[in-house]
Amino acid sequence: MPEVKKQSFLKGAAILAAASIFVKIAGAVYRIPITMILGDAGYGYFQSAYSIYSLFLMISTAGIPVALSRMVSSAAAKGRIRLVKRYFSVALPAFLMIGAVAMIAMFLFAGQLAGFMNNSNAAPGIRVIAPAVFFSCVISVYRGYAQGFENMVPTAASQVVEVLCKTVFGIAAAMWLIGRSYELSTVAAGAITGVTVGLGLCIPLLIRFKRRMDLGLRLDEDLSELPGKSRVFGQLMKVCIPITIGASFMTIMAVIDNSIVQGRLQSGLGFSEFESSSLFGLYSKCVTIYNLPSALIVPVSVSIVPAIAAALARRNSDETKGIMQSAVKLVNLLAMPASAGIMVLAKPILAALYSDTRQETVTIMTILGAASFFLCLQFITTAILQANGFERITMITFPVGGVCLVALDYILVGNPKFGITGSPMGTLMCYTVISLLNIVFIRTRVKERPKLAGAFIKPLMCSAAMAAVAFGLYKLVSRIGAGLLGDGRMATVVYLAATIVVSVAVYVVLIVGSRTITEDDLKLLPKGDKLARILRIR
Repeated sequence: MPEVKKQSFLKGAAILAAASIFVKIAGAVYRIPITMILGDAGYGYFQSAYSIYSLFLMISTAGIPVALSRMVSSAAAKGRIRLVKRYFSVALPAFLMIGAVAMIAMFLFAGQLAGFMNNSNAAPGIRVIAPAVFFSCVISVYRGYAQGFENMVPTAASQVVEVLCKTVFGIAAAMWLIGRSYELSTVAAGAITGVTVGLGLCIPLLIRFKRRMDLGLRLDEDLSELPGKSRVFGQLMKVCIPITIGASFMTIMAVIDNSIVQGRLQSGLGFSEFESSSLFGLYSKCVTIYNLPSALIVPVSVSIVPAIAAALARRNSDETKGIMQSAVKLVNLLAMPASAGIMVLAKPILAALYSDTRQETVTIMTILGAASFFLCLQFITTAILQANGFERITMITFPVGGVCLVALDYILVGNPKFGITGSPMGTLMCYTVISLLNIVFIRTRVKERPKLAGAFIKPLMCSAAMAAVAFGLYKLVSRIGAGLLGDGRMATVVYLAATIVVSVAVYVVLIVGSRTITEDDLKLLPKGDKLARILRIR
């Protein structure tokens, strides 16, 4: 193995998780004031432009980090560093070209893309964010290369730089433009400039990380002929294309869904473009919170791909099975209580962050809280399939989920009984279907499949008990505190914070006391032996 210092699977996940938590918090710091500056309608313009960016980003970059990390990890495990370098030298120029084409297409056809979203005011934002797709293509190659050595530091560091710059530049630009009375569509575009600037500043950082990593590599003595560049490109595309098709289909369906939601609000319920954008902005506020639990899960799903690939290359079935089982259990231990907490505390969360306690918003947040668990479960089950070489399965599971999303939203959003609250119902159904289908394929196709029943039952019971405590505790704390602090926004923040702290403590007691988490589980974590002694877990 090369002399690059490798992190273990869970240590790599911990590094990415720490970065992701910071990124999500900073992202909330970015989006919450942006929402306040833009209002619901302006945030609808912002989110429509961001949806188009997400689509082009997914088509351009979805497969490369997974493909490159898997190929680099497999070659490095065999000591073939010359082959590792060949993979990188082919991937970088290929994805530079792909990024350039995507950037130009977004910029030139911004008006048409905004029209497709039934939100013409999103066009300026689409033009501003177009270069971000090019930057992301470059970044994905460097991140995939580092992840192949199970080194998650470059990915984590670049994510932190990205979100800090996005926050500072985005808020500053929006405030400057709103202060000079520019149109709302221009202010929304200004807020998006932070994304482009942040990604552009990540590239020099990642180049420096790669150079430092390469200094620790010792070229292998295997002088056998390397595959040609065209063959390497074919190998990359063989892995990239199925992943990209599967992931892009889901993003395509999400963009279509966003267009349908705004279109149905206009054609089905008679709202104007401004009114439908306001409702879409209201929904998008809740999506920001819904995405928070995945901050802990995405790092695990990223880390297991090279870890499983390396274990498979070494033909170590016990290690492979252990990594998968640990990953699934970690997801349930983290995502289940987070999802339950969002559901039962939806109203105070919205009051604390947005001063919004409308029943419509609370309903959306509650449904999305349930959907957040299945989003996390989809991430980890998809990663397990991809790591085991079944990336083509997502070409089945994602389209089925996407069709459920679009069909349900079309039916419900245009129904006056549901309106915008029909959209989160479609999201919940979509990720539930994908997760269940992924689990079926894992059970039937993966040779060293993880034992899933035990990974679900106890975390579910502990999460349900914690949710009951959180629900009752918030009511009690807010009633007691009303006489001292009142019921304003800052008081709600205090009550909510106290409830969360106590609920987390209760959850820890539950998972330890019920032996949901064991000494063997903790041994997989950095300093796990010490933590087991502190918690007196045997």
